Amino acid sequence: MLDIQFIRENTQQVKENAKSKNIKVDVDKILAADEERRELLQQIEKLRAERNKLSESSKGQMPSDRQIAQSKKVGGELTTLEAKLKGIEETFYTLLADVPNIIPDDTPEGGEEANKTEKEWGKPKKDKVQDHLTWGEKHGLIDFERGAKVAGNKFYFTKGSLVELEQALTQFSLQLSIKHGFTPMTVPHLVNSKTAAGTGFLPRGEERQIYKIEGEDLNLIATAEISITGYHADEILNEKDLPLLYAGLSPAYRMEAGAYGKHSKGLYRVHQFNKLELYVYSKPEDSDTWHKKLVEIEEEICQQLGIPYRLVRIAAGDLGAPAYKKYDIEYWSPADQSYHELMSCSNVTDYQARRLNIRYKSSKGNEFVHTLNGTAAAMSRMLIAIIENFQNSEGKVEVPRVLQPLMNGREQL
Repeated sequence: MLDIQFIRENTQQVKENAKSKNIKVDVDKILAADEERRELLQQIEKLRAERNKLSESSKGQMPSDRQIAQSKKVGGELTTLEAKLKGIEETFYTLLADVPNIIPDDTPEGGEEANKTEKEWGKPKKDKVQDHLTWGEKHGLIDFERGAKVAGNKFYFTKGSLVELEQALTQFSLQLSIKHGFTPMTVPHLVNSKTAAGTGFLPRGEERQIYKIEGEDLNLIATAEISITGYHADEILNEKDLPLLYAGLSPAYRMEAGAYGKHSKGLYRVHQFNKLELYVYSKPEDSDTWHKKLVEIEEEICQQLGIPYRLVRIAAGDLGAPAYKKYDIEYWSPADQSYHELMSCSNVTDYQARRLNIRYKSSKGNEFVHTLNGTAAAMSRMLIAIIENFQNSEGKVEVPRVLQPLMNGREQL
């Protein structure tokens, strides 16, 4: 959510940013509702002052008939205006919640095709290999057929050494996060709608991406980011405690509505996977530095594992509403001879903090914090990257050296 004062003073920028993000927002309608809201507030305050004056004038004595009549008249008008204000404010805040975050001036314009590669690391494997699904099914380690029988399309079982590999990945990425000062957390897998909407994960209609529990105000999380953002909702944090660094370990549940036209084979795009999410609450002046730091941690994870990747700056039309600035790390897929998303990292500035009222006490008063999130490891895609990049000529998968001690010295799958 943007500050309404910022929208009033930067109307054209807000309109242009929304257009760049391909998000339809009627900024003029918001400003009209804001103007009506402010006028009503002035009228209500005037009537309240008049009511208080009438009450003071009759204090300690029997009010006159004129005073009684005037008091009833003011009270009636006040009730009518307060009811009207309630309706206007509901409309105003609903519209305001749809306004996307602003973006930096250097953000690439366009959609996914305009995403800009800023760095490449590692030597992409040019020899074609079995894709992860073919390899996993051949070795009896991935089973989508039984997953569909039990839960539906795009659900799956993993077995045997692949489960061991995932657990090793989890422990490796968790320990590296702790080394960088992050506090590990397990989080609720279900959140109320206020929390989901506050983080920007409760869009309506065809864009809805998270599962809702029927008959309950509960939603399955798409990432630990949702729960961790809600962790400090309606709180005033101490400046000396910032930044707060959390590493949230949880499953991620995603409807993936409308996503099947994209690369989605096997484990790449599924309804459920395990994930370690890095999350930062920072002071506004520090959020850009922390964004760079989170990207560096993601790169360190890939480099220690030995996964070839490229770092991509995300264009405006591919950003989504909450993000101010975002990078993706894309792994090299030898099976497809192309890059695919492995990790993402976003600076959301105060967009989520305003929606969930998360502030900190500073020398200037209570200010909204900035929040940032980054993927340490989305396990399903990590498995793909390792299976495809570490296959040898015999069809075996070499276990990355840093994971071998976490798998009792195992060197191959």
